[in-house]
Amino acid sequence: MTRSDKEEYVLTPWEVSGNIDYDELVERFGTSRVDEELKQRIENIAGEVHFMLRRNIFYSHRDLKWILDQYEKGNKFALYTGRGPSGHTHVGHLMPWIFARWMQDKFGVDLYFQLTDDEKYLFNFDLEMEDTYSYAMENALDIIALGFDPEKTFIFADTDYIHTLYPLALKVAKRVNFSTVKAVFGFDNSANVGSIFYTSMQSAPCFLPSDREGRKVPVLIPCGIDQDAHFRVTRDVAETIGYHKPALLHNKLAPSLDGTGKMSASIPKTTIFTTDTPEDVDAKISEAFTGGRMSAKEQREKGGNPDICAVQNYRYYLFEEDDERVADIADRCRRGDLLCGECKGLLKEKIRSFLKKHQERRERARDRLEEFLLKD
Repeated sequence: MTRSDKEEYVLTPWEVSGNIDYDELVERFGTSRVDEELKQRIENIAGEVHFMLRRNIFYSHRDLKWILDQYEKGNKFALYTGRGPSGHTHVGHLMPWIFARWMQDKFGVDLYFQLTDDEKYLFNFDLEMEDTYSYAMENALDIIALGFDPEKTFIFADTDYIHTLYPLALKVAKRVNFSTVKAVFGFDNSANVGSIFYTSMQSAPCFLPSDREGRKVPVLIPCGIDQDAHFRVTRDVAETIGYHKPALLHNKLAPSLDGTGKMSASIPKTTIFTTDTPEDVDAKISEAFTGGRMSAKEQREKGGNPDICAVQNYRYYLFEEDDERVADIADRCRRGDLLCGECKGLLKEKIRSFLKKHQERRERARDRLEEFLLKD
């Protein structure tokens, strides 16, 4: 089975489809690649390199070198990431959160986590504010379940924390004109005024650590490359309102099980959610796109192609930290020693085990939610 690598793609903060050309995005957005020198610096500080860095899943950045410079001078940074709560969390959403948890542990830094219930209400006419807030609280359980330090982790829904966030958003909004927003986000005259204002709200947490600590705090944002547009706007105005520019560390987006591009909550059959049952997992993985041949006989003779296989991609991006094991499974596939059914079975077992533990921690998190939440 084959699939074209040259299909056109769409990438905005609100829509991603097609096979993304990550190299082209570096050139188009003007970001920098995470090179071996930066990885070595991180390893020198942290004692190791996270597997998502080793595999170039986190591959692009803005001012990561400066963040490390500041840290080594004793000016500790804060982490900021978030989630747009339009539904339940899927495993692709976990990627920057798992990485942020590792950064928090290794660097001893605070994490600010924004749940943009206002954004999802503004951009989705099928959702009411009660819906997006309810999803925000459900998504918060997934964050807590990953094991963040409650003393260093601050989770907030925008509508709960608006008294604090709004003055910061106003400082940004006053300095961003409509022509900039139109150029960056492609808005036209049909856009509601809330959506035009919204990037100012997403900018506000970049400056929240500084206001809370009474010093200029460097901020590092681990996030999908699709969110870079918001923070290009933020970086343009940050110094004019008295703050550091936020730095960014971009991850590639988790692949869909059907092999057509990014994992999407809007296509549930091709996405693994943190609330899925073992039966859900089995059914979805069984239907996943693979790099296998038309028959077992042909695959034994000619081998498969793990490079285009959604099952191997899931393993590579999230569900197998051991590089040697990932490589061994890929090699066995190429040689024809491993058939797709067996490969899918290995992944099913891995995901079922992960979700069982995660869901247990997620339920326990319901009793701890208030420990993490910031509210006005």
